Amino acid sequence: MKLLKKIIYWKLSLKFYFITYLRNKLYDFGIKRSYSFKVPVISVGNLVIGGTGKTPMVEFLINSFSQDYKIGVLSRGYKRKSKGFILASAVDDANSIGDEPFQYFSKFKNIKVAVDKKRRRGINKLINFGINLIILDDAYQHRKVIPTYSILLTEYSNLYFNDYLLPKGNLRESRYGSRRADTIVVTKCPENISKNDKKSLLEHIKPSPTQTVFFSKIKYSENIFSETKTMKIRDLHNKKINIVTGIADSSGMIEFLTSLGIYINHFNFADHHNYSKKDVSKFSNQTIITTEKDYTKLRKFGIENLYYLPISFEVIDTQSFLNTIKARISQPI
Repeated sequence: MKLLKKIIYWKLSLKFYFITYLRNKLYDFGIKRSYSFKVPVISVGNLVIGGTGKTPMVEFLINSFSQDYKIGVLSRGYKRKSKGFILASAVDDANSIGDEPFQYFSKFKNIKVAVDKKRRRGINKLINFGINLIILDDAYQHRKVIPTYSILLTEYSNLYFNDYLLPKGNLRESRYGSRRADTIVVTKCPENISKNDKKSLLEHIKPSPTQTVFFSKIKYSENIFSETKTMKIRDLHNKKINIVTGIADSSGMIEFLTSLGIYINHFNFADHHNYSKKDVSKFSNQTIITTEKDYTKLRKFGIENLYYLPISFEVIDTQSFLNTIKARISQPI
């Protein structure tokens, strides 16, 4: 049975390879048209299904460029219960615009956030609102748009060059699609990643002469936050708490909290989970820590002792990374 499953997956992966290969070649040869725009566009994405740190990267870019640009973040709004173009406003929530866009909208008051499955249309609408820098969230496979700068993320513990195409593996397209990226960022690296480790990764990535490779880490806050309270995480040492996550990979968060001597009861939901009152009744009996993304959806239930744990994105050699991007987006279009 296992052998039969492997054969089926191999055949399906081969079929998927030809479909994605043909699609990319149609764009490469100009048979299917791609569009550029009069304002710089930064694309953030990956080759795999699942979390590689796209949301922290988008937030890092917002924090880095919002003083010099009027930023618009555009997403398709995965699993939203709406259609067409929506410019986020006070009437919106995760249901109408999606998890990540709602997080950006809730967190940053100096940017515009929009969702549109048709990215070209969404970009043009944001430009009409006076936006002069657009960040595309999860758009690496969206070939209709020619980004000014393309950032490809790959997770340290799940590198794309060790993976296979769907359904055998988790790749959305061939690993050779990495050649379209201007920069490849290895995310969620160990705290003290060595020079030899970096060298080994570069040998596997094999960047082209025009590509740069950077390494980054996820930093967890020392505090957790509710609507009205702030608490030191170390105050939870030797205490039992509920952890609620609806993200692609919560292992890093669990490992971090466990290392602090916190006793965890983990309620692990699927990525982009829409919480119900029935769900809440299962874990609202004691202190809850959740992700920032899940918090934006859970807070409407009025749960007592609901906290979120912020994370931040730290690029090793930050200034070099930002200078590389600035050099491209500051050029006349």
